[in-house]
Amino acid sequence: MSTAPTRVFAARLVGLPIFDPQGDQVGKVRDLVVAVRSEVHQPRVLGLVAEVFGRRRIFVPMTRVTNIDSGQVYTTGLLNMRRFEQRPTETLVIGQMLDRTVTIPSTGVTGTVYDVGMEQARNRDWVLSRVAVQEKPLGLRRRGQTHVVEWRDVVGLTTREETQGATHLVAALNEMRPADAANMLHDLPPERRTAVVAALHDERLADVLEELPEEDQVEILEHLDHERAADVLEEMSPDDAADLIAELPPETAEALLALMEPDEAEDVRRLLSYVENTAGAMMTPEPVILGPDATVADALAHVRNPELTPSLAALVYVCRPPLEPPTGKFLGVAHIQRLLREPPSTLVAGALDDTMESLRPEATIDEVAAHLATYNLVAAPVIDEHGHLLGAVTVDDLLDHMLPEGWRDRAVNP
Repeated sequence: MSTAPTRVFAARLVGLPIFDPQGDQVGKVRDLVVAVRSEVHQPRVLGLVAEVFGRRRIFVPMTRVTNIDSGQVYTTGLLNMRRFEQRPTETLVIGQMLDRTVTIPSTGVTGTVYDVGMEQARNRDWVLSRVAVQEKPLGLRRRGQTHVVEWRDVVGLTTREETQGATHLVAALNEMRPADAANMLHDLPPERRTAVVAALHDERLADVLEELPEEDQVEILEHLDHERAADVLEEMSPDDAADLIAELPPETAEALLALMEPDEAEDVRRLLSYVENTAGAMMTPEPVILGPDATVADALAHVRNPELTPSLAALVYVCRPPLEPPTGKFLGVAHIQRLLREPPSTLVAGALDDTMESLRPEATIDEVAAHLATYNLVAAPVIDEHGHLLGAVTVDDLLDHMLPEGWRDRAVNP
């Protein structure tokens, strides 16, 4: 390898782009694969786990890596696109080494691994050479003291640890997009996945669950105690929570709904009442809803909410009170592009598009798709027979239901 740095730490590699010789990005680094022989011999780095487009994970041998520069990785461009399958003799650095409890015999220090460094040996192989260890915090300290030591100076990395924590792996997952974090969680060994799920905050776990295949969602939820499972469901968008609850045994579903906050449970129950694969079943009951006296400034302040998806932020739905679905009379939608051209003090009601047809909750998937295509929309209102707004169907809701069953599983297991 040419002009490679003398040492690279694994946690800093995760997420780096991988380029071919022409400078085109072919994927991102997700983990390192190593062969651990003993606590004396430095493990050889066999290659990288790379995520290529389409969320497929492949193995990139280190012999195919030509350069690891600051912020990017270069390869020969000759990559085998077969899905990565971990062998029993292989260890994942990020997935399985971080958070292991180890001891430094020379000092008596015990702590957890928060990073691992690799470098090139004289024979040009890459090996794990350094271990970064963090002690438990003492007294009022928020973080314990850290040590970076030689591989051979640490004990505990080659033994199976039944109670391995997840602090540093969770920190790595929290830096990823939810879909990328879901991919990594999907590939973890069962006991490691359990530890990570236990350590994730409810809101983050909800975000990741929404990106996992249905089988993984159900398995994870069934392993949580009912109180926490209900808390996580409350953090999910109501339509995703309804889809997940629909996959659970009826008695489990009812128990979780009973533990949820009444308002959250009511939204989910309402979505479950609609026929599967209709506008009512796939809609989001939490679009941006404003009264006719709201100003453009009010509307723009609402759509700046970073938790809104781009499709939900594209339209403001104007209704008479009450403003919680089912609302009062639905008056129309205001397109954000139009609002951006209006003075901030202007009433939103003066910039309404009231010519567009609305969807009924019984509309089929094909009817929803035709409606969005006809009006060049990324979202559309769903109203009942009395003209009350029930929610909004977004293009991402539509795609989730139009793609073949199990498409998320095929995305991570192509």
